Amino acid sequence: MTSKNIVITIDGPAGAGKSSVARGVAKRLGLSYLDTGALYRAIAYTLDKAAIPPVEGESLSATLRDLSVALASGRVFVDGKDVTDLIRNPLVDSLASKYSALPSVRARLLDIQREQVLGGGLVADGRDMGTVVFPLAPLKIFLTASEEVRARRRFDELVSRGQVDVDFDSVLEDIKTRDRSDRERACSPLVEAPDSVVLDSSSLSVDQVVDRIVSLAEGARSDD
Repeated sequence: MTSKNIVITIDGPAGAGKSSVARGVAKRLGLSYLDTGALYRAIAYTLDKAAIPPVEGESLSATLRDLSVALASGRVFVDGKDVTDLIRNPLVDSLASKYSALPSVRARLLDIQREQVLGGGLVADGRDMGTVVFPLAPLKIFLTASEEVRARRRFDELVSRGQVDVDFDSVLEDIKTRDRSDRERACSPLVEAPDSVVLDSSSLSVDQVVDRIVSLAEGARSDD
């Protein structure tokens, strides 16, 4: 296995720092970064705007068939429209959790995600990257942190984006609700892959987590 074709998956609950860590690992190893959370948020945002509820049905299936979702240069596009700046807020997070529980939504994105490895190795973060999307990945990480720490990170992120009316207790409750939804859903629930490495980032910085995963990746390559 070379540094150019290794696949690293980083799964975990909302607010664990998966995106920041995945970007850092990808940059350090010279790999592509697959932002699966952005893909789900983009679909959820688009379906909600089209007044299509998060339930299986013909209208949902028809819309998904015609929907074009793409990642390019760190931006997210739906049917050619850049929605990157519209999908990073608590409302869309909540919507993404509901829509991502639907088999038709997950099936639509499965092929899109797997196609990304055709260009070489990558780092993918999400909820089922190591269990469903890339089950043969040589390095699987399950990144977690306490509910309070994750809520504080999300709260600080929202405030930094200018959302001054955000309430910490509401963010904490959103985190707890999202956790229950992700772990209890019937389709691809959030679980640790049997061969994953569990990392608790509650007391670790992003750089420290990145260092740990890069070290594991280098070990995985040398063992091949």
